[in-house]
Amino acid sequence: MHTRELELFLAVAECLNFRLAAERLHLSQPPLSRAIRALEDRLGTRLFDRNTHQVSLTAAGTKLLPQARTIIHLLNRAEQSLKHYAAPQTLRLGLTSSLGPGMFTRLIAALEKRLHPMAVDVVFDHSPRLVAQVKKKDLDAAFIAYPTRLQGLALKELARIPQVVAIASQNRLARRRSLSLADIADEPVYWFARARQPAFFDHCHTVFRQHDFAPSFVPEPQDHHVLLAEVAAGKGVAIVPSSFAALALKGVSYRRLREGDALAVGVGLLLADGPQHPSVQVLRAVAGRVLASGG
Repeated sequence: MHTRELELFLAVAECLNFRLAAERLHLSQPPLSRAIRALEDRLGTRLFDRNTHQVSLTAAGTKLLPQARTIIHLLNRAEQSLKHYAAPQTLRLGLTSSLGPGMFTRLIAALEKRLHPMAVDVVFDHSPRLVAQVKKKDLDAAFIAYPTRLQGLALKELARIPQVVAIASQNRLARRRSLSLADIADEPVYWFARARQPAFFDHCHTVFRQHDFAPSFVPEPQDHHVLLAEVAAGKGVAIVPSSFAALALKGVSYRRLREGDALAVGVGLLLADGPQHPSVQVLRAVAGRVLASGG
């Protein structure tokens, strides 16, 4: 007896109406009637009494009903228990939005090529939110900026990105090849809210205190293009990861910051607890190669 035959039998036994059972199974009624007759012929006994007014189970059908339910239930449980081991069709990957939109362009292209036909589903967000999503297993892995609180998850450190100064090209300080914190202390400085990335915020302010850097901080727009447009307009300067230099915007110059290494932001690969996604080894290899070459 095949699983499909049991499913057809159960539908009729539970509906006690061939038309309703056929609708439940998304079949037309004649093929269902033929399949039940074929099953009865093979078993050598009738499972249903039917006439023009009603359908009822025979003694044999009544005996088969609980057994058929048990068999289908066990098969469904077995299928569900093995879903954990099935190869996933998608890699759910988080990318920090702290490093500029171009930071991961080559990485994603390389991953999609290596993992084809598996899809790479990308989510951009702030690192603390990505950590929370990996912790909840809403993401398989994430490239985050650190330092950040990891909630007990393992982080593979991949690269450190020094900070630079984004400054209006017409600003007199833009004539210099490099700048120090002291050089920009009298300028309005765009800076992000602590709630966005508390651990990195605290790290940077420790460095600022070590250099007596206490400028007038201006709330930083979350959209990078808006931030750079305001810098270009001369409204202030910004301390940003060097990866932002890929955002070539007219009127904005990037200058090396002498304390940039002390303020560097780390880039790491964060993985979910438990059994790893099967593409993790490819993810590590591609990320190590691409990020080592500058993204």
